[in-house]
Amino acid sequence: MNTRTMPPPAQGHPGSGADIAEWHPEDDTFWETTGKRIAYRNLWISIPALLCGFAVWGMWGIITVQMLNLGFPFSQAELFTLTAIAGIAGATMRIPASFFIRLAGGRNTIFLTTSMLLAPAIGTGIVLQHPEWPLWTFQLMALWSGVGGGNFASSMSNINGFFPKRLQGTALGLNAGLGNFGVTTMQIVIPLVMTVPLLGALGGTPEILQKDSGWILGKIAAGTPTWIQNAGFAWVLSLVPLGALCWFGMNNLKSVSPHTGSPIVAFSKITYLYTLAFAPAIFMLWLYLPAPTGLGLLNMWVAIPLDIVLALTVMRVAAFGDMKEGVKKQFAIFNDKHTWSLTALYIVTFGSFIGFSMALPLAITVIFGFQHVPDASGVMQHTLKNPNAPSALTYAWIGPFVGAATRPIGGWISDKVGGSIVTQVITAVMAVAAVAVGYVMMQAYGSATPEQYFPMFLGLFMVLFFASGIGNGSTFRTIGVIFDRTQAGPVLGWTSAVAAYGAFVAPVLIGQYIKAGTPQLAFYGFAVFYAACLVLNWWFYLRQNAYVKNP
Repeated sequence: MNTRTMPPPAQGHPGSGADIAEWHPEDDTFWETTGKRIAYRNLWISIPALLCGFAVWGMWGIITVQMLNLGFPFSQAELFTLTAIAGIAGATMRIPASFFIRLAGGRNTIFLTTSMLLAPAIGTGIVLQHPEWPLWTFQLMALWSGVGGGNFASSMSNINGFFPKRLQGTALGLNAGLGNFGVTTMQIVIPLVMTVPLLGALGGTPEILQKDSGWILGKIAAGTPTWIQNAGFAWVLSLVPLGALCWFGMNNLKSVSPHTGSPIVAFSKITYLYTLAFAPAIFMLWLYLPAPTGLGLLNMWVAIPLDIVLALTVMRVAAFGDMKEGVKKQFAIFNDKHTWSLTALYIVTFGSFIGFSMALPLAITVIFGFQHVPDASGVMQHTLKNPNAPSALTYAWIGPFVGAATRPIGGWISDKVGGSIVTQVITAVMAVAAVAVGYVMMQAYGSATPEQYFPMFLGLFMVLFFASGIGNGSTFRTIGVIFDRTQAGPVLGWTSAVAAYGAFVAPVLIGQYIKAGTPQLAFYGFAVFYAACLVLNWWFYLRQNAYVKNP
């Protein structure tokens, strides 16, 4: 039993929205009498806010499928760029978001970043009513939706500060896992709300489906009126009350965020740093994307490191006043080798989860929605509609659901047996499953009846999502054990930022290899990366003389 003297009562405790000056979660008495209730209240508000962030960030994975079904005048490759742009924007936004809690406080940050989601939600609803508008207007909304992806880094950093180390895996797993249900929620809600005039006359007129679509209960026939704009507008209904709940129900921990200033000052810091983060993302995309949107000068493997370096440079150079010292302290995590090893391991888990979530709907549509038959000269063609095609909108939500549902389980198991041993097992499973998925995709993309391979394809993808969910929780556990409270939050933010580039990498790679007729190569490449991370995890955390044994 902990016999330490109970610390002074937390200042601001009586007011649910007040700053808390004293916070000692490792003290058993404090935790049971004061801390537990406050920590869990912040957690249960954080989860739906994070859920909406994921929904707004990931919505382009579903929107692009319906744009294809509605006959929007864009190619499959152009539609893949929309999911990729949303992905890289969300990843870039996570870099400054990992600094927000220290600089601005948890309550201030979660309230403002949740409220910011209203802009891309409304903007997306507007542009989707205009199929005749140029591609860049849709790309701009996809870019703006990245704010939702950024919210994860600040959310995880915030919740980390409230809980004792022994509950880190469970608490972070709950926040991330249930928050990740935003991807599933989005994939279920969007097909549903597109079938009804959700906002009446205020919501605009419908478009007519040119191809069969679907939702979780089956197909929606071509010719059906469709309010695709509701994919954006629907989130407004939840974001407004959620913003109020964040403001009146959450707390700033002064032990974590000692120099937030007034709420207006805190909001200014967040807005300033988020705005700065758009600059490197836009510049990199301009260099990366092909004409007419960009210059097409860079490949993806140059573009991503450039984006990260530019974002960090902008953060370091542009910070001023008390922000400058806060940013400097955050940068100290880059001197620790565990920051880099855990970044790679988190790419395996969350990078895979979010990347596959973004790419799966359109991949199902392209691979299984068409018959793959050779023409008279023997060249394989992929344009003939498959009458027996499974609907992406009916099945794509299952994978993210499985991944999100298993995330808290992974955290709980890791609290019991250690994070790294769990990470090792799931990484091995993912390596084998990735090879199998690639093989099945190859068979389907060369078949006139690809639907025969769909059950196996979907089942193997569920294995990938299941393992990635478990691994997300185990990686969080490892970070919480290795790093102290002041560093764990920034490390969580940084690793989640880099891993979020999976939302860019996966759609681009899968789209490129599908276009080339070799979709399996993307997944064989993922398997090689997973195998390399098996060695990395063993070396750092599982071998006899590991730096930290099975944290």
